Amino acid sequence: MYAHPFSADYWRDASREVRDLRKLLFSALMIALCIVLAQVPSVPLFGGAKVTWGFLARSVCAWVCGPVLGLLFAFAEDILSFFLTGGGGYPFFPGYTLTTMLGVLTYALFLYRAPLRVWRIFCAKLVTNVQNVVLGALWIAILNSNGRFSLEAWYASASLSAVKNLIMLPVQTVLLVLLLRALQPALQRTGMLPRQGAGARPD
Repeated sequence: MYAHPFSADYWRDASREVRDLRKLLFSALMIALCIVLAQVPSVPLFGGAKVTWGFLARSVCAWVCGPVLGLLFAFAEDILSFFLTGGGGYPFFPGYTLTTMLGVLTYALFLYRAPLRVWRIFCAKLVTNVQNVVLGALWIAILNSNGRFSLEAWYASASLSAVKNLIMLPVQTVLLVLLLRALQPALQRTGMLPRQGAGARPD
């Protein structure tokens, strides 16, 4: 366990996950689960916000597999999801792949080999939502710019997205807390997660 990711040992452990067959299989399972969850209807909240489900599988993969394998997972998951589902009628744009990769990296930095705490889960979700707002509005502005980027268009899109993400944040956090706590005992018994009894290493 580690108190923070600013450690050479942390990154050595994360790099080893790429050579762990069980973790590779687990990440492949999470890719399949993301594709399945994309077909599950979203739950509308209010103000135009709605809860989708793919973030659950992405966060679990980041939690178990770490930032290095997590980045590979996110790249593969985004590409495969696009081509298997048709991208919802939209053309492929690599910016959305980057957003997915940054989101999984963020989950991993907060959760991988760290004590499972509500504040960590909340911060991970808060940062990923901020990324979604800033980058999502940027990609929309670029795609709709016709060669001329508009800061006003970005601001309008980001403002609307920020409200929706703020509404979703507590619901998503509660879902993540419940899911991770429910999965933790089984994943620890199978050795997919380290046990927390020994405490976290400071470096």
